[in-house]
Amino acid sequence: MAYWLLKTEPETFSWDDQVKRGGKGEPWTGVRNYRARGHLKAMRLGDHAFFYHTGDEKQVVGIVEVIREAYPDPTDDTAVFRAVDVRAVRPLPKPVTLKAVKADRRLEDMVLAKQPRLSVQPVTADEWRIVCSMGGIKA
Repeated sequence: MAYWLLKTEPETFSWDDQVKRGGKGEPWTGVRNYRARGHLKAMRLGDHAFFYHTGDEKQVVGIVEVIREAYPDPTDDTAVFRAVDVRAVRPLPKPVTLKAVKADRRLEDMVLAKQPRLSVQPVTADEWRIVCSMGGIKA
């Protein structure tokens, strides 16, 4: 299994919105960055991702699972970009802030710490375990 981080503006689509979608999940659309597109294309069924609120919050709030691999993003008229479908797995009992990630030396090489603006990011297995632990769950 690979691990990822998906960023969203909570005012546009929040963790609560994701949870409301239930088992049918939600398409992760609207990504318009070529590097992020490559990450979406690399996602496989069953991969997990941190659900990250941007904006004022800047924190990991939950975990989602990929339930449909990359396909043409229906919001992209050019057919260049991709989407995946994800479903909520569980919230983090204690959200993990960007500030906390940047303060933890074990996470200094994490993409979130180095390139926090990238909307879809890979997460290593070690980073996954550390952030899960910071968030109050065992990975």
